[in-house]
Amino acid sequence: MKIIPVFTSIALCCTMETSAESIDSKYLAYPVYSGSDLELTVDDGGTHWRLWSPEAEAARVTIYPSGLNTPAEKTIDMSRSEGGTWVASVPEKLYGKFYTFAIRHDGKWLKETPGVWAKAVGTNGERAAIIDMSLTDPEGWRNDKGPAISHINDAVIYEMHHRDFSIDPSSGIVNKGKFLALTEPDTSNPTGEATGIDHLKELGVTHVHILPSYDYNSVDEANLPANQYNWGYDPLNYNVPDGSYSTNPFDPGTRVREVKEMVKSLHDNGIGVIMDVVYNHTADNDGSNFSLTAPGYYYRHLPDGSYSDASGCGNETASERQQMRDFIINSVKYWAKEYHIDGFRFDLMAIHDIETMNQVAAALKEINPDIFVYGEGWTAGDSPLPVEQRALKENVSKMPQVAVFSDDIRDAIKGHYTDAADRGFATGKPGLEETVKIGIVASTAHPQVDYSKGANSKFPYAAAPTQVINYVSCHDDLMLTDKLRKSMPDATDAERQRAARLAQTIVFTSQGTPFMFAGEEVFRDKKGVHNSYRSPDSINAIDWNLKHANAAQMDYYKELIKLRKGHPAFRMTTSGDVARHLKFDKTQPGVISYSLVDHANGDEWKEIKLVFNGSVEPREVKIPRGDWTVIAEDGRLKADGLGKSKGGRVMVPGTSALILARER
Repeated sequence: MKIIPVFTSIALCCTMETSAESIDSKYLAYPVYSGSDLELTVDDGGTHWRLWSPEAEAARVTIYPSGLNTPAEKTIDMSRSEGGTWVASVPEKLYGKFYTFAIRHDGKWLKETPGVWAKAVGTNGERAAIIDMSLTDPEGWRNDKGPAISHINDAVIYEMHHRDFSIDPSSGIVNKGKFLALTEPDTSNPTGEATGIDHLKELGVTHVHILPSYDYNSVDEANLPANQYNWGYDPLNYNVPDGSYSTNPFDPGTRVREVKEMVKSLHDNGIGVIMDVVYNHTADNDGSNFSLTAPGYYYRHLPDGSYSDASGCGNETASERQQMRDFIINSVKYWAKEYHIDGFRFDLMAIHDIETMNQVAAALKEINPDIFVYGEGWTAGDSPLPVEQRALKENVSKMPQVAVFSDDIRDAIKGHYTDAADRGFATGKPGLEETVKIGIVASTAHPQVDYSKGANSKFPYAAAPTQVINYVSCHDDLMLTDKLRKSMPDATDAERQRAARLAQTIVFTSQGTPFMFAGEEVFRDKKGVHNSYRSPDSINAIDWNLKHANAAQMDYYKELIKLRKGHPAFRMTTSGDVARHLKFDKTQPGVISYSLVDHANGDEWKEIKLVFNGSVEPREVKIPRGDWTVIAEDGRLKADGLGKSKGGRVMVPGTSALILARER
């Protein structure tokens, strides 16, 4: 996530003399409600609402005939009920109608809101919609399920944005920028190469990580021809798909049905769906749905009563408070059950507390053992939540079913993210070998890795390799192509592509879970824009003509993914196995060499030798004598082998990987 400015007033919810402790004490005294009927229930007895608002002096529901700009049909007063809730009912099933809540607080009625638990909304999410969810299920939905994986590191994750992936004319896709783009088979670019879902299958990824797809704030769904763009890290309604990616944002059921069609299409093609979730902050402060239903409760505050801002976006939510914790847990459960989502990526996860993340993972595993959870193990600013309680990268060992991104391997391979010109191991910068090795062992304890020499982390924070996501590039900061152009200004694109191959070879052969950014396989760029969250399509869209121009790059990525998927040695699941089966060699600066030995993790190959030469000059290495199959050499890679080698003294060309394998 990049910091997205929030232009709202930051109101003091309490007096300047009020301490953070007294604020917490006040909210901890609130009753909580754990029933499953919050917001809306429609049954044979009619339509029923339940709103959690412990401090409200009064509450009401207003019924509308449409989702936008029409007068109310009726207003219904709500009655106090258990657990700090308010309830109301009518005897009719009000399918097709819309509603809002409003509460009276401190003597005045607050702005109307669809509530925090709306599951369908009208245009721009201003009014909640009453629809029959069963009518949104595509044919075969009852039997739909994602790919089965034993462990998270069996996944190959591909991060994408709906518009980026399909909006360019070269995509050949009809439903450009829409959920349905991922339902279209047989699409191609002008020269006949596959695009869309067929491209994903050809590449071989197992899961797509889609940038936020819930209802977010910054795109006007009533004016989509304006072609507004945003990543979506400005949450509005957490439990509803965003209307801008649907073919009809004015019909509440369309967006729901089309997400399900997208998920089923991906599942039918063997690809899982990961949802990017942003429970750490909201787009608005005082005007958010949280604030309009339970003012102050859902957020952390500073001692002066102002909003704490660990998100860098104006506020941060308080996951340690029970009703907020329950909201997060029940929200991901809802997406997993209603939409069959296969995984969740938590934005700025360290804003949340460890206990909440453990409960999230446990609840999801009960629904589907193959679901996995990972997130950013950091914050964008300080927080009142004590460091030892935060879901930080450094605390991931306390979250056995959660994984974190490795900034260690990212910065060490390509150069630090804060300095566009900074080089990394793969682009010839010396002194980063030990940090790359930290990434190779997935930040687990290893007798041959000296964490005191690490550039970022100084201790092995992961209890198992399944707790680490390895990557060199994502939507944030300079993507790999742009980073290489900035840090290698005098190189040719062919030389930069060679560096990209080396970088990704390190990522995809390391222990942990590999993660890549969409379009890097065709050497896509974003014209040097590092924070493109609201840049136009001309910056963000993938030009699919690049798949023809950079066909060799695409082929390399395909073979690299095939290699990883075909060999469990790259997917060990315990730190003990990594320490036993991964052996580093003594090498010269700019070179990393190691072996995966003794049929690691049940691999058919007895030994896999990997040598990474990050320098631009060729380097000689010693390979044990034997009958080796050459898997990668001089910027080329074939998972089934390029040829044979007897070992001995071998010259490794600059900026390249050498991979050899032997069965005995």
